[in-house]
Amino acid sequence: MSLLRKSIPSLVSLISFEAAARLMSFTKAADELNITQAAISRQIRELEHFLQMPLFERGHRSIELTPAGAMLNASLPVHLTAIASLADRVRE
Repeated sequence: MSLLRKSIPSLVSLISFEAAARLMSFTKAADELNITQAAISRQIRELEHFLQMPLFERGHRSIELTPAGAMLNASLPVHLTAIASLADRVRE
């Protein structure tokens, strides 16, 4: 299990990234997740630190996915949905 902990970023940071990437806004992601914009920003920085690369290009009032961010965004929603579905099945 410790290998997984070192290989997989936190679920909270992945969920924050998914919302920010889908909405293309840290502020809108924060509103959707009922947390502060600073918390979203901190989670994204944590994920970028874990992956050792930037996921967003930050502009004055805009964000854009980097190639690494686009790669993560291309498949992450499917995997998060799979985890949610698994949790639903276990609850049943």
